[in-house]
Amino acid sequence: MNDKILIADDEPSNRKILEQELAYKGFAVDTALGGKEALLKIDSAPPDLLILDYMMPDLNGLEVLKELRKRGNDTPVIMITAYGSVERAVEVMKAGAYDFITRPFDPEYIDLVIRKALERQVLKREVEVLSGEIRDRYHLIIGESPKMKLALDMARKAAASHSTVLILGESGTGKELFARYIHNHSDRASKPFIAINSVGLSKELFESELFGYEQGAFTGAQKMKKGKIELANGGTVFFDEIGDISQEMQAKLLRFLQEREFDRVGGISPISVDVRVIAATNRDLAAAVKNGTFRNDLYHRLNVVAIVLPPLRERKEEIPGLADFFLRKFSIAAGRKVSEISDSAWKRMMAYDWPGNVRELANAIERAIVLGTEATIEAKELPSGLAEESLLPVTENLSYRDGVNAARKELVVKALQKTNGNRAAAARLLGLETKYFLRLMKSLGIE
Repeated sequence: MNDKILIADDEPSNRKILEQELAYKGFAVDTALGGKEALLKIDSAPPDLLILDYMMPDLNGLEVLKELRKRGNDTPVIMITAYGSVERAVEVMKAGAYDFITRPFDPEYIDLVIRKALERQVLKREVEVLSGEIRDRYHLIIGESPKMKLALDMARKAAASHSTVLILGESGTGKELFARYIHNHSDRASKPFIAINSVGLSKELFESELFGYEQGAFTGAQKMKKGKIELANGGTVFFDEIGDISQEMQAKLLRFLQEREFDRVGGISPISVDVRVIAATNRDLAAAVKNGTFRNDLYHRLNVVAIVLPPLRERKEEIPGLADFFLRKFSIAAGRKVSEISDSAWKRMMAYDWPGNVRELANAIERAIVLGTEATIEAKELPSGLAEESLLPVTENLSYRDGVNAARKELVVKALQKTNGNRAAAARLLGLETKYFLRLMKSLGIE
């Protein structure tokens, strides 16, 4: 669809020439004989861009522009006049015009100005949409529990510094969201945020991803490639699952953290960068240091500011707010009007321990919306582990920890039974990552 432009000019010849020129360029053009008519047309059929003549008998261009901005209308405005002056140009630009052009003008020039104004408006809309998405994401980490409030307070303080941050928490607790929160509230917010997932990368791939490589460094390296650390210069690098990197890469990462410089693969000259480092893991790094799988010196380099994210089972008071958020989000995505969660479903959700944390809760709500047919989510539409009345009978001799582990084991076993032993499918059934599911199996002694 062609962009619509409204031209307001009381001089017929000027109006006609500009109308023909813009129509020839492919724009949909409408005209108004003065400022008052322009405002009426904007109310009835808003244009994508407005061209105003400065001198008009009823309302001049500046008065129309001020009225639009007073109404909160941000339509881009180009002001045209035969009597240009620096003072007038400054006045118009301060009132919110995109540009101020004096007659006579080159038709190609005004075409360029129009297209630039429209491009900027598109970018502005995209930024607004992105900002809304970011606000939605941050909704997931703004909680009411004391532990979450403490984590957020530490994140705010960390954002004001350049210190390295280590975020600890189980899978699904929102570690990357916290990392982005810290970046976006720091003085590096306008610079890149580069996330690096440490899981599954071989030594060679991990090194070339981090540090890049020179042309001819290895077979297939046909040209130089910058690594993610170099691309993040001035911004933030987020190392997710930092506890899973190899000992050799731990040594290389330690050197970078100490010197803030690195060598590209195949390179001979060190490259210096200014980046803020945030790392995250669901592993107990202190225990990994004791058993020798994680370097003590790297641990202390990373553990400058430590933020511990509580699992969902320790902040169940936040489940209703999170569930309502996911209910709205996934209802819109599915094109369905699902507005409530039944009492029986709420009961199951509040009694469940959510080993997959917020991610598992989101999966459960999305699944219920997709599979349901009514406006209310019922308990039967929740995943099988949640929908059972009782996972384990409580006895006098059963401690809380033993009861939780027994319930987890029963959930895992039933998921494996339903998927004929397919561990990846069982993990999906429970809304867990496969890697976490495998560790859970091992910790529970399930073959």
